[in-house]
Amino acid sequence: MKKILFGATAAAVIAAGTFGAVSANASAPAAAPAAVVRADAGNDNLQQSTHLTIEAATKAAQATLDAAEKENQRVSVAVVDRNGNTIVTLRGDGAGPQSYESAEKKAYTAVSWNATTSVLAGRLAQAPNLKDIPGTLFLAGGAPVTAKGAPIAGIGVAGAPSGDLDEKFAQAGVAALAN
Repeated sequence: MKKILFGATAAAVIAAGTFGAVSANASAPAAAPAAVVRADAGNDNLQQSTHLTIEAATKAAQATLDAAEKENQRVSVAVVDRNGNTIVTLRGDGAGPQSYESAEKKAYTAVSWNATTSVLAGRLAQAPNLKDIPGTLFLAGGAPVTAKGAPIAGIGVAGAPSGDLDEKFAQAGVAALAN
């Protein structure tokens, strides 16, 4: 008898709850339709930018690595986009473990200031705090890639015995994009 009474009570509670929910929903006013926002492509707030394709970034990285291998140098190469995001990274056979991250930082630094990192390293004498900017590395080996005078990518190389060699190889990657 207790089971039947408990079951009937539970059914009554569920029915009352359902009725209350239906009643509450029925009495709520319908929400006003949301305003539709449209973007105007002719709007002066939009800007078009140029980016390297993955194919072009890979071509540049491979040309850079090939230039280093011709001189028996073991390096890593990174190509980053205008925003400093890595597009392609190639680690050459035998490249040191530090070279991967260093190449990315050099590429980021070059595209950020639209200058080779050897030129930027020279600026540290006048502005030593530059080295404190996160993600940057002010050592020779980074070169910007430009289109219509604006930076669109950076190529960074690390692992050769000198920054001058790293930068020479980075410039080979930039030159490969001109072809």
